[in-house]
Amino acid sequence: MNSGFSPSDQLRGVDIPDSFLQALPKTNLLCHLDGSMRLETFMELASDAGYDLPSSPEDVYSHFFPCDEICQEHFTSFFDVTVPLMQTAEVLQRVAREAALDAAAQSCWYLEVRLCPLRHQELNLGLDAVVEAVQKGLQEAVKQTGIKCGIIITGLRTIDPESSLELAELAVKWKGKGVVAFDLAGTERDNPAKRHQKAFYHLMNNNMNCTIHAGEGFGPESIHDALHRCGANRIGHGTRLHEDADLLDWVNNNRIPLEMCVSSNVLTGVVNSASDHPLRYYLDMGLRVSLNSDNSLFTRTSLLEELRLAVDTFDFSLLETETLLLNGFKSSFLPKKEKGALTAKVLDRFYELRTEYDQKGQK
Repeated sequence: MNSGFSPSDQLRGVDIPDSFLQALPKTNLLCHLDGSMRLETFMELASDAGYDLPSSPEDVYSHFFPCDEICQEHFTSFFDVTVPLMQTAEVLQRVAREAALDAAAQSCWYLEVRLCPLRHQELNLGLDAVVEAVQKGLQEAVKQTGIKCGIIITGLRTIDPESSLELAELAVKWKGKGVVAFDLAGTERDNPAKRHQKAFYHLMNNNMNCTIHAGEGFGPESIHDALHRCGANRIGHGTRLHEDADLLDWVNNNRIPLEMCVSSNVLTGVVNSASDHPLRYYLDMGLRVSLNSDNSLFTRTSLLEELRLAVDTFDFSLLETETLLLNGFKSSFLPKKEKGALTAKVLDRFYELRTEYDQKGQK
């Protein structure tokens, strides 16, 4: 009997082939550059810097990025291992290039990388030189693969607000020249985003995009602060938004994007397991949620592996998977005209992939 559905309409969860997920166009909107270098690159740079390296890659993970303690503070301490290795223009350029090449290899069509330039000045590299090096690396990958890229300048909740203002000024200075937004990251508890209001006012006065990590290490109060006191256009994580139903409705009604990172939230203890993550709930509610890698080196994952994990864990249908991925393109900090053109190409690619699958007669 003909059900009226094509084979691809019936695909869901574990039945969606790896090859299909690999080919689907993706975005990665929350990608910390200093937490996303290749393991091989980390080992090479660490060896050159005199780190005492274990012999096997697995032992390197266990020694430098152990998962024996589940909390945000433990997870963020991993940056103290990688950041000292990223103090020259050459290394920053290389890590940015490799991150974009790896993203493109997973059919990521648009990538936004973020870093705090203040943390890359141990060898007296200027703030502009940090941004320039990252931009050069990304552009090398753009020329090789056609991937689109943007940079997000990241401030930290724990630094002096005047330093955040300096970074906001840097972001505005590079607006339209590779930098697409400003971010505030770091420990949320006892470090409200509103402490950095001068930085956010400068961004708003210069029509600069802004995303803020919130609702990860602290509750929905942190999300409220980011949105209503600091003017965030997107929320990094937003995992605990469901704890405030009224705020969730406001976020949904105003189409505020949430940058979700499942594996990262498990390792920081925000959720107990992938199955406890609210991603499925948010998608069912119609929130504009995207899926991102966060820190692929620390979480031992990749953008494709995150998608596989989400699809399998939440039994997403192919249509739901496409919706999740499309949300990433809609949430990007690309200019409207460019975003619209890219989104149209994404929809065409979705159709092509479904057609190819159906013509093979698979079920």
